[in-house]
Amino acid sequence: MSLTMGGGPLAADAPSTVNYALDGPRHALYMSAFPRRVRAELAGLDVLDSDRGYLVHETRLLPQLYVPTEDIPAAMLEPSDHTTHCPFKGDASYWHLRAGDRVVENAVWAYTDPMPESTWLRGLSAMYMSAADAWFDEEEPIEGHLRDPFHRVDTRLSSSLVRVSLGDQVIALSSGAYVLSETGLPNRWYLPPGDVRRDLLVPSHTTTFCPYKGRASYWTLRAGDREIPDVAWSLPAPLKDGQDVRDHFCFLHDELEITVERK
Repeated sequence: MSLTMGGGPLAADAPSTVNYALDGPRHALYMSAFPRRVRAELAGLDVLDSDRGYLVHETRLLPQLYVPTEDIPAAMLEPSDHTTHCPFKGDASYWHLRAGDRVVENAVWAYTDPMPESTWLRGLSAMYMSAADAWFDEEEPIEGHLRDPFHRVDTRLSSSLVRVSLGDQVIALSSGAYVLSETGLPNRWYLPPGDVRRDLLVPSHTTTFCPYKGRASYWTLRAGDREIPDVAWSLPAPLKDGQDVRDHFCFLHDELEITVERK
């Protein structure tokens, strides 16, 4: 994914197809300004409000938002005895977060005396996403994590013939599928519902959330006396990056064979 995963330039499996060599540690840090206002709410109160945030990109990790310490109200913070050590950033001090009668332990951390190679963290603090009831990128709710500006999702209508099979039984067949390309991930094929054997699928209780595409609902396959859970997902109410594939079906399961024939 993006800079730090899936073969990105700061990933552990960084590409060899470059004409440069990075003179630095295998574990890389890179901080970039986040361009919009971010807010977090707990018990109906703003516990973080900043339009001066930064994303810290770190090898093998999702980007983490850091904001100037004063953008988290000091009156809502209580010092904690908890500490952690990062060999790349230094020793982190923690604070409990209090909003009204609600207290979230060790919700906020900061590197008050960071290591020499990451002194730019001085004066910045971070908060766990799970510490707040709600997060907002400007006025849009955030679920999961902030969208990484280096992460991209593209969808294209394809004329390729996409076939999904379980043994000799065809589950779906389409020459009007969308191919969805997402940074650091293999292409996924989204098939229109009219090209899918809907009579073989029943809704699953499983759901997942992608900050770029939205919430996915899963489907179980019932074919003869076989039942295979969560063979496909669809996006009934997608975010912007998933609008093209609304209500389409994407299949992915070890027991299914998915073939793509180019015309």
